[in-house]
Amino acid sequence: MTWLEVSVAVDQEAAESVAEVLAHYGYNGGVTIEALPGSDARPDDPGIPYPLESDPTYPVTLRTYLPLDERTEEQRQQIEQALWYLGRLRPIGTVQVRELAEEDWANNWKQFYSVQSIGQHTIIVPSWLDYTAQPDDVVLHLDPGMAFGTGLHPTTRLCLVLLEQYARPSARVLDLGTGSGILAIAAAKQGAAPVLALDNDTVAVRAAWENVERNRVQDVVTVAAGSLGVGLQIGIWQGGQPAINLQQPNQTAVQPPYDLIVANIIADVLVLLAHDLAAVLAPGGTLITSGIIASRAADVLGALEAAGLRLHEQQSEGDWVALVHHWT
Repeated sequence: MTWLEVSVAVDQEAAESVAEVLAHYGYNGGVTIEALPGSDARPDDPGIPYPLESDPTYPVTLRTYLPLDERTEEQRQQIEQALWYLGRLRPIGTVQVRELAEEDWANNWKQFYSVQSIGQHTIIVPSWLDYTAQPDDVVLHLDPGMAFGTGLHPTTRLCLVLLEQYARPSARVLDLGTGSGILAIAAAKQGAAPVLALDNDTVAVRAAWENVERNRVQDVVTVAAGSLGVGLQIGIWQGGQPAINLQQPNQTAVQPPYDLIVANIIADVLVLLAHDLAAVLAPGGTLITSGIIASRAADVLGALEAAGLRLHEQQSEGDWVALVHHWT
């Protein structure tokens, strides 16, 4: 597969707004933020509207990636139009694009990842880096490949923190929209078993299975191309390659009900799946939902309440929210 890298240099105050635009179009909502060199340097970008030397907070470069297909040119134009409007408010550089082969894409991402500590015990180690584990560490060895979900995004970090609290030994777990498989692997390494990791994106299913094997939890975690309830009809919510022969959870080796469900998706899909999620949650079970922008939290809360679930906890990071529900 060939990918289109879209990058733009912005000042730090505009970074969050620009990241939201790129995430809307980029594959699986993935965006990297790279700090450019110090204030005495400037990017090779004539579209920057003022010298870097005049502003020590400037700049950062944001990147996202689009699968190169018949929709790509329209998406690129939509990104440029959205950033043009944002540029009326804050300085935004010229949008840069370049094509990358799949192997170049994977190697290009490596420079943006390092060992991360999340929560009390979770350590994310990119597969190409070394790390000496401490006794209480829960170490996840991950390679993002073409699927996102390596702990960089606030929604993933929120889920990992909550999994430290709610993953229990021998709990049956469903990770819906697994991406790189990071949450399923984290649950398994904290003793949950069995774990079902579902995604309706072919690339994500492949990346998740490779990460499951890399972490040696293949005896605990089942990865399958599938979705839940009406999710079978709504397609891939962040772009990508649709899988065929999607399975419902009850068609897999790890059938419902589940003691713990984690669904790091987006608000619109969570609203649609609220009753389906409740239907496969075991009595006394726990549902963790994330991928929710703060302005949409009320919609998700209302849908889950209507499905018979009770809010137990709410966590946030920046503009993102994660929710924990139990049965009422």
